[in-house]
Amino acid sequence: MTGSVGSTAAGEKPDGAEVPAEATTSGSWLALFAAWLIALGSTLGALFVGEVMGQVPCNLCWHQRAFMFPLAVILAIAAFRGDTSIWRYAFPIAVIGGLIAGFHGLIYLGVMPEAIEPCRQGPSCASADMTVLSGLPLPLLSFAAFALIATFLLLSRRPYRP
Repeated sequence: MTGSVGSTAAGEKPDGAEVPAEATTSGSWLALFAAWLIALGSTLGALFVGEVMGQVPCNLCWHQRAFMFPLAVILAIAAFRGDTSIWRYAFPIAVIGGLIAGFHGLIYLGVMPEAIEPCRQGPSCASADMTVLSGLPLPLLSFAAFALIATFLLLSRRPYRP
């Protein structure tokens, strides 16, 4: 459909490229959409814990936020445009965020010493207050979110095949 602003016909992307009508419900798009939902939920959850519950984020939590918050934005744009090629750019962000969250989880569980450099200032990276929903540790929830996002991004890279 040409000539109308903001509307597209079935099987046509906003930029005018033709795509099969089934592509919008393909597994690739659903995986991308799932990755976005996880990033959005994680972002809103982090803001709720910090702003509503009043828990001040530790340094490692801030680093994880720096990787999660942009994922919520770029995955939203990609999901609603049907751009599954975004995995090339979003996957490294999710992996790096997951590595930070995994490192944070090891500190929280006591496997790594808390006396390391990132945890010397601000709230403790291993505080017992870093839990939600009756004891779920935030660092481990963050790691699970990054791991799921990375997994869904890998699943979304498959091209649509009729």
